[in-house]
Amino acid sequence: MNDSSKANQPCEAEFPTEGRLLGLDYGTKRIGIAVSTFEQNIASPLENYTRQSEQQDQNFLLKIIKEYQCQGLVVGLPVHMSGDEGQKAKEARQFGDWISQFANIPVRYWDERYSSATAEEFLADLNMSRQKRKAYLDKLAAQVILQSFLDSADRNQIPGSF
Repeated sequence: MNDSSKANQPCEAEFPTEGRLLGLDYGTKRIGIAVSTFEQNIASPLENYTRQSEQQDQNFLLKIIKEYQCQGLVVGLPVHMSGDEGQKAKEARQFGDWISQFANIPVRYWDERYSSATAEEFLADLNMSRQKRKAYLDKLAAQVILQSFLDSADRNQIPGSF
């Protein structure tokens, strides 16, 4: 992602209260992707994307955003148990700001503590093999993050603040 100050400025538009939202579980190798209903009440896992290059990642994400007509972006923020943000949270914010800027949609960051554990527990309860669970984990974690955002009474809360 480009480090120039203009390239890292997220879209300043008001965050939408209707229209589909794209949920992302950020990773340096893979991104879990989920999408909400137009009414923003149900999140569904969409797919796992294995990152390739900045340009290919941008093209892929733009295709998904356009195909599903996403009006906003919710990126999981990996905060420490204390609520503090570390290097991974900084990277997730840079990633979300980058997408927001090139796709011209607003972004929100959401505390993703427990999202992978919740997804892993759900998959383990289904008696899936470890390999199959791994194939579903990131997109299910993205769904957990997005659904948590959709269910929240305060969608403007600061991650780690509750």
